Amino acid sequence: MTLSIPFDNSYARLPPAFFSTQPPSPVTAPRLIAFNADLARLMGIEPGEVGEMAQVFAGNRLPEGATPISQLYSGHQFGQYNPQLGDGRAVLLGETVGIDGVRRDIQLKGSGRTAYSRGGDGRAWLGPVLREYVVSEAMHALGVPTTRALAAVETGEPVYREGAMPGAVLTRVAASHLRVGTFQIFAARGDTNNLKRLTDYAIARHYPDADGPMGLLAAVRDAQARLIARWMCVGFIHGVMNTDNSSISGETIDYGPCAFLDIYDPAAVFSSIDRTGRYAYSNQPDIAVWNLAQLATALIQQYDDREAMVEEATGIVHAMPDLIRQHWLAGFGAKIGLSDARTEDVALIGDLLMRMTGNQADFTNTFRALGNGSARDQFTDPAAFDAWEANWQDRLTTESDPQAVMRAANPAFIPRNHRIEQMIAAAVEGDYAPFKRLNAVLSRPYEEQPDAADLARPPMPDEVVAATFCGT
Repeated sequence: MTLSIPFDNSYARLPPAFFSTQPPSPVTAPRLIAFNADLARLMGIEPGEVGEMAQVFAGNRLPEGATPISQLYSGHQFGQYNPQLGDGRAVLLGETVGIDGVRRDIQLKGSGRTAYSRGGDGRAWLGPVLREYVVSEAMHALGVPTTRALAAVETGEPVYREGAMPGAVLTRVAASHLRVGTFQIFAARGDTNNLKRLTDYAIARHYPDADGPMGLLAAVRDAQARLIARWMCVGFIHGVMNTDNSSISGETIDYGPCAFLDIYDPAAVFSSIDRTGRYAYSNQPDIAVWNLAQLATALIQQYDDREAMVEEATGIVHAMPDLIRQHWLAGFGAKIGLSDARTEDVALIGDLLMRMTGNQADFTNTFRALGNGSARDQFTDPAAFDAWEANWQDRLTTESDPQAVMRAANPAFIPRNHRIEQMIAAAVEGDYAPFKRLNAVLSRPYEEQPDAADLARPPMPDEVVAATFCGT
């Protein structure tokens, strides 16, 4: 059987200003680590022989119909504008329209130097590739909009970071790779013709009901508000919420120094490059609003009467915090068993979170345990939970089946930071069993899986991951 990918490459039909033609760089000895057959089926991809797929997903062989390019964009990185970024280690092979009618990008990440590498080697080492594979697929299973992983391949070549590391390539799938930074670069250059062309393309691809640039802004706002609330509900910390990592489609993109909360701490920061806590867990809603404001600033540049559009754009952006709060309330309300949370429930939820902070309570396990009556065991001082529980039980009297609501909202399994690190360490030694086990368990995060109870356990003191790294 030969690998068959039904390409239909709309982005490559845009003007050359949007990208650089860029074939991936071949590697020495590609070996297929993983192939996501379920995702491939959804995308209408026919798998081939293992050796052939290793060649294709490593970048050694271009599949028929591919038009490899690297996309151009700019962005604010930790609040500072960088006038040109772009895909420094990624090649977009093309797009497919799946059996569900959804158009998706297929991108090789770690496939060599591009016109936008800025001195980098364009490669990825095995650790970040496996992290993104596991975490992105776990996020999908958790119900969080996300890019996905189609394949992972060893390259047979070393990548040099702190030392020599085994190289790898990830095949990433996304609704698109359009970012806030894609709009910013044309706006900053005063290239209004291509800014308008990009706006029309984004509307046609993602939000066909949107009415012009401000309609696009509102649609992106709504998608991002839902996304950020979902992050908060599963304890996810992106770690590098730069505008070039903010997707127009409302998907989670670029799993670099990401992490999940163990002990609940609203100020938690794991990213080794976030030295000021700009992208801490509790700051993520505000940063999403800030990023949307940068998109608004870019979109306005295509209007002749820009001053007239500022008021409309400002209103759209200023509505975002309340939208995030609404989605947050619905999500956290479900986490405590409320099928229709009300404004007055914010205090009840906030009180629980405050008590969790002071009692070293594990975020995921505490909420999961609410459904089986063992949540007080998560607190160093169980009396702190008891004081909250009375008010909670009073509130639940209006609910018909709060346990069912909680089971659907609270996962038993997340990609624990220490398990990710242990999985990577094993893979570096050639043992992929932990990688395969994590993927299998995390594909069913809301189900009880007694044989995987160890994967739900918080880290022991010597297993705590204090910092995560982007891998570039």
